[in-house]
Amino acid sequence: MKVLCDREKLFAAFQIASVVAPARSPKPILRNVKFEVGGQGAEGHGTLMATDLEVGVRVTLADVQVEAPGSAILPIDRFGSILRESSDAQLRIESDGQGTLVRGDRSEFKLPAANPDEFPAIAEFNEAKYHSLPARLLKELIRRTVFATDTESSRYALGGVLLEMNDDKITAVGTDGRRLAMMEGPGKAVGGHQTGDTMTIVPTKAMHFIERALSDGDAEVQVATRSNDVLIKSPRVTIYSRLVEGRFPKWRDVFPRRSDAVKIELVVGPLHSAVRQAAIVTNEESRGVDFIFGDGKVVLSGRAAEMGQSRVELPIAYDGASIAITLDPRYVNDFLKVLDPEKTFTLEIKDSESAAVGLTDDGYGYVIMPLARDRRDV
Repeated sequence: MKVLCDREKLFAAFQIASVVAPARSPKPILRNVKFEVGGQGAEGHGTLMATDLEVGVRVTLADVQVEAPGSAILPIDRFGSILRESSDAQLRIESDGQGTLVRGDRSEFKLPAANPDEFPAIAEFNEAKYHSLPARLLKELIRRTVFATDTESSRYALGGVLLEMNDDKITAVGTDGRRLAMMEGPGKAVGGHQTGDTMTIVPTKAMHFIERALSDGDAEVQVATRSNDVLIKSPRVTIYSRLVEGRFPKWRDVFPRRSDAVKIELVVGPLHSAVRQAAIVTNEESRGVDFIFGDGKVVLSGRAAEMGQSRVELPIAYDGASIAITLDPRYVNDFLKVLDPEKTFTLEIKDSESAAVGLTDDGYGYVIMPLARDRRDV
């Protein structure tokens, strides 16, 4: 293999791929990135690949000058350091099976070579059935749901985000049993792609990586689900992930259908600030914050032994009967911080013992279970 690469573009692609490679593995070959080039001259193309056997990625590298096609195994730490520390605009990479030579205008590095044939194959996207949707939407679906997953629980399949896809819509759901986040948006089915009754639960780790690897500049992405895995393809990257095994809770049953619930319009930023302030005096033993709505305001109060007390007032557009609920401020903050501060949302509450529901006008819903409330004075 002989190739001339733009160092900055190679570095950017290498950083994406190297995130997947495990820091420790019984298979040493996995602690590397495989670099494969094909074509000839300015028409050449390159692909960087990495996997931990659960998640795999192929990153396309443009603007490569290929003198001889082939592949090389690049160690994460040493090759990454070369790319980061070098000041050369271009780097020439040569590998012959005996070693890998990396040369710049004023630098040269010789690295030991592993056999590229020992590197596991990384799935390519060759699906005829898939969903097409904007990359920005997929990133938002992940950002607004992945935080609610539970990677430590053995109950149900809570360690991932459930994806449901039909003709014109994609829905993402994450829950840890104490709160549930759901967002839906438009997605076009190609070739009759549907998830149907299949539990397409993408692991939390993979979802974080997908969000990071996709760029807002990627116009469209393609998502194909299969019985045991999922494939995501953008113009720059193809990502493979195995699915979480097990049954996801019947999440639609969690969203209450209440005609008697109180609906209160709130602005994200001011409420987020008030919640953070009220939570200052809470601790693990007394984490709840009381929310009392009424008389054109919401009063938030926290209290913990040896920590003190807090009381924060926030004017709101609600003059109805007083209603109180105690919520975990961590879960409230998780919801608020994925929304734009200037936006408004609707909070639906019924009483101190029923779930609170936050709803936005762009298809996002959040259910949070209340805490036992043993004090009602503020």
